[in-house]
Amino acid sequence: MKSFQLKAKILSQTKIKDNYWYCELSAPEVAGHALPGQFINIRVSDNFDPLLRRPISIHGVSGAKIKIFYEVVGKATEILAQKKKGEHLDVIGPLGNGFEYSRIAKKSSNRRTILVAGGMGVAPLVFLAEKTKFNKPLVLIGAREKEQILCSQEFKTLGCKVIIATDDGSLGFKGKVTELLKEILSESQQISKPENIYACGPQPMLKAVARISCENNIASQLSLERHMACGFGACLGCVVATKSGYKRVCKDGPVFSGKELTW
Repeated sequence: MKSFQLKAKILSQTKIKDNYWYCELSAPEVAGHALPGQFINIRVSDNFDPLLRRPISIHGVSGAKIKIFYEVVGKATEILAQKKKGEHLDVIGPLGNGFEYSRIAKKSSNRRTILVAGGMGVAPLVFLAEKTKFNKPLVLIGAREKEQILCSQEFKTLGCKVIIATDDGSLGFKGKVTELLKEILSESQQISKPENIYACGPQPMLKAVARISCENNIASQLSLERHMACGFGACLGCVVATKSGYKRVCKDGPVFSGKELTW
């Protein structure tokens, strides 16, 4: 997969709520090759503090523009949020292997698909929903409480059916999003099971999605979240255990088959 290093101009920088931000970048080379599930590695400062780049999922592509959706959680993302329209960021991307979705991207496709997002796991799944919108995927979004539910309107705008799960029951289904998934699959036995489940979120959620998918004989693709140093497979700092040995999340992933991972 081809990647590029470039100075990407910030076209917009918008605070959505709390510590959540949208940022649009002019990055034609990246936009022309990006696939859902891939990421960019951003250098937020011209000095050595912070030293490492920050990997951020590609949230969407429009022409020569790419969109990222991120949360301010530390020094690097705090610096990123202070960047203004017209400034430039040193970006490498697209990086990693994304979701395989060719079978469900066609307008004539009638294959049922479920997207499962936990917290910031919505970020790459909006891009996937855009690519598979003719399939009208069912989107399950989970969070601890309703204030932490993200991007539900974006999915709805793409024609997706969205069901919310909150741990405290403040919105939608009361319980974990994986409990909601299990209930929906149980109900779907009377109709037809989905052929694919795509997920991104915290590791406990992904582990549960993999288990539930296997129990129901459904293929799953999971986008893992890991701390990364180099972002292109050289440092081996983000390895994960699989049935065929250790693999690098940044280079071999971040998307893996649920059946491949050993947790």
